[in-house]
Amino acid sequence: MTERPARDRMVFSAAQLLRTQGLSGTGMREVVAHAEAPRGSLQHYFPGGKEQLFSEAIEWTGRQAARRVTRAMDSLADPTPSTLFAAVVEYWRAEFVEIGYDYGCPLVATVADTAASSEPLRERANDAFAQWRKPIVSALQEMGVPAARAASLAVLMISALEGAIVLARVERSVVALDTVVEELGPVLDAAVDKRRRR
Repeated sequence: MTERPARDRMVFSAAQLLRTQGLSGTGMREVVAHAEAPRGSLQHYFPGGKEQLFSEAIEWTGRQAARRVTRAMDSLADPTPSTLFAAVVEYWRAEFVEIGYDYGCPLVATVADTAASSEPLRERANDAFAQWRKPIVSALQEMGVPAARAASLAVLMISALEGAIVLARVERSVVALDTVVEELGPVLDAAVDKRRRR
């Protein structure tokens, strides 16, 4: 972690702590300690305080989620909607199997903590979800899914994944992740218009 600039480490650390503790459970000093950053760096880099730091952590999360979709798409030799979804879910499945079930999604944690109390953070989370949807919509359209349906399916895919992540953490099992992949696969593939596939 120490190879990154202190500011970047703090944003990354805020996102990681959100995953386990939520926004209300994460203090600024804790972020500094996790990031191994100088004590005075908080005020220097984030004069807007906790809201600024966590806004940037949420934005980072949206970019990271979008990158995962792009990497998943690039990894598929013959992509279909179902294999794309399975590849995206696999990131989470592998993480749960390798390191346990303590880490959830920072976006869900933020919304659960702040949807009713912080309009700026709610807006950042909304923007992050939108950023995550964009490469999914683009990939689905590239596979031959009509534009309007691609937008709807992107919402379905993210919603199913987020729900399965919550269930996996509660159940301490990847069964929910495997279930959404199996059950949604045929629905996703049925949306492809073979005449439109590029």
